[in-house]
Amino acid sequence: MSAPTPTGTTAVDADVYTAVATFLAREARLLDEGREEEWFELLADDLLYTIPIRQAAEPRTAEINRSAFRLRDNKMNVRTRLNRLATGHAYSEVPPSRTMRLVGSVEVSPGPGPDLVDVSSALLVYRQRGIDPHFDLIPCRRNDRLRWTGEGLRLVSREVILTETSLLTPNLGVLL
Repeated sequence: MSAPTPTGTTAVDADVYTAVATFLAREARLLDEGREEEWFELLADDLLYTIPIRQAAEPRTAEINRSAFRLRDNKMNVRTRLNRLATGHAYSEVPPSRTMRLVGSVEVSPGPGPDLVDVSSALLVYRQRGIDPHFDLIPCRRNDRLRWTGEGLRLVSREVILTETSLLTPNLGVLL
């Protein structure tokens, strides 16, 4: 039986929560280990991956502009991005970033359909390149929609809400 959560949505059972948390942990490990092709298999064909603009001068309730994006990709765009990275000529990633993704504050609720779940999580990405002593910390919140399939969970949509309004990292060459 589901219990109401503080936000008024219905909670999911422990097995669903565990499956989602395991999916997010696996996804983070695959990306940290440079296994982007395996990560790509976790994406639904109808994927929409967005990073909307955050505006510091707006009130908190209106600071996310969901009609303007730092990034707005579908699965084909992600495929193109991965193909480019594999050429060795994606200069924003030469040398490749070394990353560690910490995923936490995971909340899972039923999605709009029987095979969908909505997930909110916090992500902190540590990023360092080559022998450069400088590193970046990229904090964000992610709003995901996952779909149950015969092969397991697949990422249908991801909205990344960056904590920073002015990015301190030189580029967003890593996947969040």
